Amino acid sequence: MATRILIVDDHEVVRMGIRLLFSNNGPLQVCGEAEDGHDAIRKVLELAPDVVILDLTMPGINGFETAARIRQIAPSIKIVFYSIHEIPATAKISGGDAFISKASAPKDLIMTVNRVMQSNGSRETWREH
Repeated sequence: MATRILIVDDHEVVRMGIRLLFSNNGPLQVCGEAEDGHDAIRKVLELAPDVVILDLTMPGINGFETAARIRQIAPSIKIVFYSIHEIPATAKISGGDAFISKASAPKDLIMTVNRVMQSNGSRETWREH
């Protein structure tokens, strides 16, 4: 069964790039996109993704608050923070399973998603790139 991914970023070009990155990766499939935190919460309820790739800086509610709300409604969903801002320690405290910089190589994002999906459910497997 494929891993279902929800992409959350306020920049359409970033969402398109991530969707393209995962388009030819059989076991990892994008099930939807959201442009802000409120939209992400609606999509989590609607689409039941396995993992959320979540930007930190968005209009409305930021990625940290969005992650906290996702944890309340769907605690088993994996959260990968994906941001240009280098703040992995804060992201870890906020309930993420991993942090990856947007400056990282595209393959690193794929590897990070695979890694969090293979974890045993605890956030002790925290990774940052």
